[in-house]
Amino acid sequence: MIFDRQNLDHNMLVTLYKKLLFTRIVEEKMQSLARYGTIEKWIPGIGSEAIAVGSTLALSNDDYILPTHNIGVFLARDVPFVRIMGQWQGKPSGYSKGRDTSLGIGLQHYKIMGASSHLQAQASVANGIALADKINNKQRVTLVFVDECATSRGDFHEALNIAAVWDLPVIFLVENNSSAIHAPNHDQYRCEQLVDKAIGYGIEGRHIDGNNVLEVFNTVTEIANEIRQNPRPVLLECVTFKLPQYEEDTTETITQEILDHWQAKDPVKNYEKYLFPEVLSLEWLSYLKSEFNVQVDAEVARVLNEPAIKSDPSIELKDVYRPHDLPPNLPSKNPLVVKRYGDAIADALNLSMSKYNNLVVLGQDIAGIKGGKIIDNLLEKHGKNRVKIKPDCEPGILGTAMGLALNGYKAVVEMPTADCMSSGFSHVIHNLAKTHYRWGQNVDVVVRMPVGSGIGAGPFGAQTNEAWFTKTPGLKVVYPAFPVDAKGLLMSAIDDPNPVMFFEHKYLYKNLTGQLPEGENFIEIGKARIVKKGDWATLITYGMGVHWALEYLANHPDYSIEIIDLRSLQPWDKETVEQSIKKTSRVLILHEDTLTTGFGAEIAAHITQHWFTLLDAPVMRCASLDTPVPANKGLEAQYMAKARLEKAMDELLTF
Repeated sequence: MIFDRQNLDHNMLVTLYKKLLFTRIVEEKMQSLARYGTIEKWIPGIGSEAIAVGSTLALSNDDYILPTHNIGVFLARDVPFVRIMGQWQGKPSGYSKGRDTSLGIGLQHYKIMGASSHLQAQASVANGIALADKINNKQRVTLVFVDECATSRGDFHEALNIAAVWDLPVIFLVENNSSAIHAPNHDQYRCEQLVDKAIGYGIEGRHIDGNNVLEVFNTVTEIANEIRQNPRPVLLECVTFKLPQYEEDTTETITQEILDHWQAKDPVKNYEKYLFPEVLSLEWLSYLKSEFNVQVDAEVARVLNEPAIKSDPSIELKDVYRPHDLPPNLPSKNPLVVKRYGDAIADALNLSMSKYNNLVVLGQDIAGIKGGKIIDNLLEKHGKNRVKIKPDCEPGILGTAMGLALNGYKAVVEMPTADCMSSGFSHVIHNLAKTHYRWGQNVDVVVRMPVGSGIGAGPFGAQTNEAWFTKTPGLKVVYPAFPVDAKGLLMSAIDDPNPVMFFEHKYLYKNLTGQLPEGENFIEIGKARIVKKGDWATLITYGMGVHWALEYLANHPDYSIEIIDLRSLQPWDKETVEQSIKKTSRVLILHEDTLTTGFGAEIAAHITQHWFTLLDAPVMRCASLDTPVPANKGLEAQYMAKARLEKAMDELLTF
């Protein structure tokens, strides 16, 4: 192994060695504890320490790093080992109150954003962090680690493409372990080297020896200095081999010959030989190893003897969402104006872009380039830095939004249709929803979800899929039925530090008008509205269901039915519903989504469990058929809940 110190002084050479050695000692200790069952598991990194240490020390401390399970990144950034151990064991000394036992936590103080178990997903998160820095002209670099197996996944490729199109200063560091955990590399890809993937995205790629700490340090230093001045992504492949994963399990793919080859390339031992005796003395080496071992043993013992976290359900529930108070609605001298539903949404976006200079909007229908647009001049008003026309890749853009939020920004993402969310599900469910609970980080992201039948869009463009998200702790779910609510709730969603799924019915964009206040207006998420008062029965609904309910009462002017528009589904307004049921004693729940496990089932279960004694009849539900949405107009009309509303209400009133 050839080491080139270039212009590094003795102090830097020694610093690199000390970080390498301490990481190795920690790795060996944790591996030993795992083998003897003292700790449940450890994801080993022995043999690859030079990549984590060399790349981390090559960056400035205010550059973000997104590691996988690279403990060397944390140690090189001087995160105390005792707290890492506490984190791994789910003890009070850890960082996440026992809620995440891996190194997947984010530490803003150290500019480390740990991964979830879906490792490939963090590549696009890095893009969002870098985009925020680029908008602010901060000349910072974002480094994201990607395992070789993750390069086979779509998120990785979407992230490379987005970074290339937007010239983002991201180093995508592929830690090529020469064989994925689950499959050998020849079953993972056909290119000669993983760095060859850079060609397809028009970006620079480099291939280096990941076991040579000086090569890693010098290469990352060079790339970082270049892309600070000329922002662009670089794909860096570092070839290595994590020995403990294979040394006890030789196979036809991982032979003893291969193990011997990589053991001879041990990054710590080879660097130690290079430094001895000119930089390191034998006495100092012995002293340093002894000191590090004593420190690690003591801190492991301290954590293992630490009492377990005491469980308190009230604390756990409280930490799912970040507390939030809405800005006050200031008295307005402006008269009420009449606007379409879609124009009310555009109004909320424009006002919010002016109010929050850290708000970025990402989408395809946001810059006046499509015939079906509801927003004419967002790009013209607020500029291309904050209005981003996204490539057609929902997972990559949702990850980018997450990264923007981690770096102090707010983001609004527009889905082409809510149906498209199926391809971006992982970021919403695993990243946006869980992050505050895991480590207290706000995630200011609103996902606009155009939904709904009535326009002949068929099975792939007309679903109302709110129930996909109402069961996910950490998400707020909003579904306005009127222009005034669309504006006020969207402004509140953007102000909110929690992720919000904002459902908007496509049929209403240009087909519904209503009065709303000019200027800023905020409506509290989680508060329902009584659209029409009545005494015979309570009709609970939201979205398009509100208009079906109003049409039903228009055809039955003598009926005294109370209509509640929930407006928000997570959280939903239990108090308003309870007070109405106390008055009417009969309930019908109406929604456009299919019947089975639709959100109405949750409402019905809650009413039955908590307010059963208030009822004079069973809780009834009226929903769309349990089929995909048909495209034919006649079949679509039959599919929708509206076709069964008359019968459902008759059954309720005559019970």
